[in-house]
Amino acid sequence: MSSQGDEQRCSGEPGIRREHEEKEEDFYDCQETLEPPDPRGEEEEEGTRQDALGSKYCHIKTKRLTDRKDDTETEIGGGGLHQEEAQGNRLQEEAQGDRLQEEEQGDRLQEEAQGDRLQEDSESEMKEENNQAVEFDDDYLREVEKELTEEEKESRQQQSLTLKEKGNSQFKAGDWLEAERSYTEALVLCPVCFSRERAVLFSNRAAARLHLDLKDQAISDCTRAIELNPDYVRALLRRAELYEQTEKLDEALEDYKKVLDQDPNQTSARQACMRLPQQIQERNEKLKEEMISKLKDLGNMILRPFGLSTNNFQVNQDQDTGSYSINFVQKPNNNR
Repeated sequence: MSSQGDEQRCSGEPGIRREHEEKEEDFYDCQETLEPPDPRGEEEEEGTRQDALGSKYCHIKTKRLTDRKDDTETEIGGGGLHQEEAQGNRLQEEAQGDRLQEEEQGDRLQEEAQGDRLQEDSESEMKEENNQAVEFDDDYLREVEKELTEEEKESRQQQSLTLKEKGNSQFKAGDWLEAERSYTEALVLCPVCFSRERAVLFSNRAAARLHLDLKDQAISDCTRAIELNPDYVRALLRRAELYEQTEKLDEALEDYKKVLDQDPNQTSARQACMRLPQQIQERNEKLKEEMISKLKDLGNMILRPFGLSTNNFQVNQDQDTGSYSINFVQKPNNNR
């Protein structure tokens, strides 16, 4: 039995070996029968993959570029708006600066013009003061005339007469300002030794200044003329009229009286001497009433703390002497 078993085992092993060899042959036959890969197919497949990858890469790149472009446009648009706003603010600031500069320049020009006017006014005032100083400073004029010969003095006097005639023509034409200037120039030239001629020039200039409403200066000219020639009736009459126009009634009456002393036939002076005393009295009464009213106000302010007023005091004037007496009244409102 062992031999049979060995035979069967021996017979069985080759079978198994053959089956195994067949399987191996079948395996190798299967591998050998596989067709070799087609290079073109592989290339096409590789190209397809590359195309797919390329398309995907291009799509991603295009998307990134699109997103970047959008971001760039957004940045550009936002930056443009900011740039426009900044530019607008800068232009506005420049315009405001230009306006301020123009205003400052205008103010500076105005100040310069005002300064020029003030300088011109100051220079003109200084010239007028110098002219007046020369006109009225007889001592200075005498010192200057000491160096002049008699012929030169006569020449200057003739020049002053020419200017006086020019001033008279201008006065008749109603050109008061030019007439006043001509008389002033004549006074500068006329020598001091010709006192009567200078008195006429002062009186004529006073008339011109009267029309220019320079009454105080006109009064000064009349006074200067009267000092040079006390018997100059026209200067006295002119100064009296100026005194009356400036409410200096007492001085006016005094001058009118002097005119009548020298010329009793002077009608205007006589009428003024009849008219002015009444005006002076009315003026004095008015001044007295104003003074009493002010004194009453002051008295009431002082007496009020004591329960009194100025009505507690009666002021009576004595008709004979003109003096006043004051009486105290306990009840000023009591009529009994």
